[in-house]
Amino acid sequence: MTSGQGQSYERDPRWTAVDEYTFSHLHPAPSSPSPSALTAALRHSEAQGLPDIAVSPSQGKFLKLQAQLAKAKNILEVGTLGGYSTIWLASSSPDVQIVSVEVDKHHAAVAKANLENAGLADRVEIRLGPGVEVLPTLAEEIKEGKRGKLQLTFIDADKENNWNYVDAAIGMSEPGACIIVDNVVRKGQLVTAQDDPRVEGARRVIENVGKDDRIDGVVMQTVGEKNYDGFLVAVVR
Repeated sequence: MTSGQGQSYERDPRWTAVDEYTFSHLHPAPSSPSPSALTAALRHSEAQGLPDIAVSPSQGKFLKLQAQLAKAKNILEVGTLGGYSTIWLASSSPDVQIVSVEVDKHHAAVAKANLENAGLADRVEIRLGPGVEVLPTLAEEIKEGKRGKLQLTFIDADKENNWNYVDAAIGMSEPGACIIVDNVVRKGQLVTAQDDPRVEGARRVIENVGKDDRIDGVVMQTVGEKNYDGFLVAVVR
């Protein structure tokens, strides 16, 4: 749902106009999360030097609605950045608990501040470290019954490890859980680019999901104020 680092945005005034019109009507004030908290999070992230690669407002609202459709109580997010998408997910339910994994210490600190400002810090635990190292620890905690199985996972981190994250998430999820992987279309580079490790990571996760009996998925292409891209959405069997 976002443009990954190293990828320039592709914009069209029609896409932006539709996003702005629909979001203004479908997420008016007062709403949860509040538009003011969302704006503050984006401004604080920018002031702290974070890259402009968070999900768009409409995409954030989509994540919140997916969490509500899944009746998610336990959510995993891989890639916290400034916590913008985390704020959306944390607003899905008063009793939701989120583990968000972030490799960058500065990003994690910015995200914590943004969550506190939004009044949602008590619903989110940020784990610092590479996802490939943190997720096995989470899996062991779930296996030991220290935390519940997942109902939703949102993956928006280093694209090279997309499949590793999905594979780990499947083992931590209950049947019917939703797994969403961001930035897999990459302006159509999914089928055109050569020698791009991010694109290769997108192809690998798509091809492996298609061969894996534990999960069923589809790719949805998207356009909007922040790019032409798309995401993989899958359901654990």
